[in-house]
Amino acid sequence: MTQENKITVTRTVDASAKDLFDVLTNPQRHAEIDGSGYVVSDSKTDRITANGQTFTMNMNGEHMGGDYQTDNHVTGYVENKLLAWQTAPAGTEPKGWEWLWELEPLDAGDTRVTLTYDWSKVTDKALLKKVSFPLVSEEALETSLGNLAAAVTPS
Repeated sequence: MTQENKITVTRTVDASAKDLFDVLTNPQRHAEIDGSGYVVSDSKTDRITANGQTFTMNMNGEHMGGDYQTDNHVTGYVENKLLAWQTAPAGTEPKGWEWLWELEPLDAGDTRVTLTYDWSKVTDKALLKKVSFPLVSEEALETSLGNLAAAVTPS
């Protein structure tokens, strides 16, 4: 659902919150779950274990002229329940857009997964002129949820 300055999508996944969180906290798996097509690989980052950590991703997108890196500053971490980060071009401070993954265990081992892409805190006028938010569509977020579900489903 698109709201002013944020998009939120939700899906029930046939997997435990622990298994889903295990994938989300491993930056090496982010290219596998990314539905936008921007994430190429991680830059040899350790598992995310706490607020305040930073992980670096290798990216590619026309909006940045091709290959680039992002530093992702962890802003929310509750084991098996929540993971959030603010993204910025590598070597810079976050400008206000945030990714938020929320996991809610349900009966029978299922988990309700909610993914929010929020750019409501972006206030830099020059950035807002340069970047046309949202950079990632609701459909791409839905694809990310499907990719996450596939990542935890045994083949």
